[in-house]
Amino acid sequence: MPGTLLHVGATVMCAHGGQAQPTTPNPRVLVSGQPTVTFSSPYVVAGCALPPPTAGNGPCVSAQFVSSATKLLSNGVPLLLMDSQAVCTPSGTPLMITVTQTRAIGM
Repeated sequence: MPGTLLHVGATVMCAHGGQAQPTTPNPRVLVSGQPTVTFSSPYVVAGCALPPPTAGNGPCVSAQFVSSATKLLSNGVPLLLMDSQAVCTPSGTPLMITVTQTRAIGM
């Protein structure tokens, strides 16, 4: 499905309210003046409210995307779209992409 391209300034959160940021932005493709993010880039999560073990399975620390664009590549690696799916570690919950730029759309 088509969706807007994910960029460094996008709002991405874990299911418990933690802020997620890409560790390796893609400077080769810019949208709204900011680097995009490729499928291979892991995310780090800060501020997750999930309680530590015994009350939960621990706060979200990182996340990896499991789906991406199928027809839009940068350096041979698919770019991420607003509808791309990711899984957080260690909780196994998804990342939520809530705000992206609106000018560039990929598939």
